[in-house]
Amino acid sequence: MSTPDTVRSPASTLRRSTLALLAFWLLVAGVLWWGFSWWDGRQRAALQPYQATDGELVIPRGRDGHFYVDGEINHVPVTFLVDTGASSVAVSTRVARAARLPDGRPVTVSTAGGTREARLVHGVPIKAGPLARNDVSVTTGLDMGDGNSALLGQSFLRHFDVRIEGNRMVLHPQGTNNLPP
Repeated sequence: MSTPDTVRSPASTLRRSTLALLAFWLLVAGVLWWGFSWWDGRQRAALQPYQATDGELVIPRGRDGHFYVDGEINHVPVTFLVDTGASSVAVSTRVARAARLPDGRPVTVSTAGGTREARLVHGVPIKAGPLARNDVSVTTGLDMGDGNSALLGQSFLRHFDVRIEGNRMVLHPQGTNNLPP
């Protein structure tokens, strides 16, 4: 006994193959998303600063060659780019507003991009990782990059011994034994 062959219409075949192709690419996209999320999580974990003994802060070098550390300006979270060549902590207008910093006094500053007008605020609480100071001068109004920028400069760093050891920067409170092992 023979069974009749079912003939599929071209539209039915096209629909079925389109759905199969769509399912395949969704699966590929899901696997890629999961893989990159896993990889990015490992990379971010490797870049997280950690506190070693005696209150020092160890900051790993970022993939772009700079040192970044999570911190706070006036108790508002921010990610700092550590800039040992900057005279003071410097933040964008947006960050200054978010941190509710007062206007400060007008100053002229020299930057890599030339001379600019800014404002200087004294006595700002700054925290970088576990290290904190309550008496830091901050320059505001230097809008850099995306407007969420913050540089951790010498008005904070001068209170710490700073050394670079390979791909890490070590900040250690001054006046304590901080000789490398």
